[in-house]
Amino acid sequence: MEERGPRPAGILIQENFITAEHEADLLKIFRHQLDWPVRPGRVSLHYGYTFSYKTFGIDQDTPFVPFPEWLVPLLPVTEGRPPDQVCLQHYSPGTGIPPHVDTHSAFDQLYALSLGAPVFMQFRDGKTGERVDVDLQPRSMMQMRGDARLHWTHGIKSRKTDTLADGTVRLRGDRWSLTYRWLRDGAVCECGDEKLCDTAQRRNGVETVYRWKQYEADEKKETSHTINA
Repeated sequence: MEERGPRPAGILIQENFITAEHEADLLKIFRHQLDWPVRPGRVSLHYGYTFSYKTFGIDQDTPFVPFPEWLVPLLPVTEGRPPDQVCLQHYSPGTGIPPHVDTHSAFDQLYALSLGAPVFMQFRDGKTGERVDVDLQPRSMMQMRGDARLHWTHGIKSRKTDTLADGTVRLRGDRWSLTYRWLRDGAVCECGDEKLCDTAQRRNGVETVYRWKQYEADEKKETSHTINA
């Protein structure tokens, strides 16, 4: 893999991680052999441990799902370990994902394999707000470590097109991604980033406000207002 550099530091990319023929076979499986959730926008399937969209960590209540046969040849191995959690996502044209960092305490470095249509991913420095766009090409494997993993958010804007550096407007198509996560030993991160690191926030008495917690708090306020009215 080659360092993309210089900013954000810690993005390594390997183009053509698999062949076009292998990709075509995978897309047939994704389209015709998998049971996807029925809802608009981005949809996900989970293998190994299940990713929790409430805590942004591991869903402790869902049993480990063995990796299917088609996935095994696609597993990167780092420090002698395969990933603990793999998420397959489908992005229909125009679909994005909000800027975020994967939970520091739960996960170590991340890998992501892009399949189908290309897309721009936005990285933003958590301290300065600097933004860098990375053009993720089909069949490319990206590794995020160091600054890119811990101190920059990443996301994909919800839009139908991306504009290239030369001004060319590129239509978006169907895209699939495989995100690979490794559980962090001890579930503690020592990066000290008080803005983005849940370990640092917890040590400073700051509770992470998850979207579901905010929803429940709003529901309680609404119920209390109704009772007192």
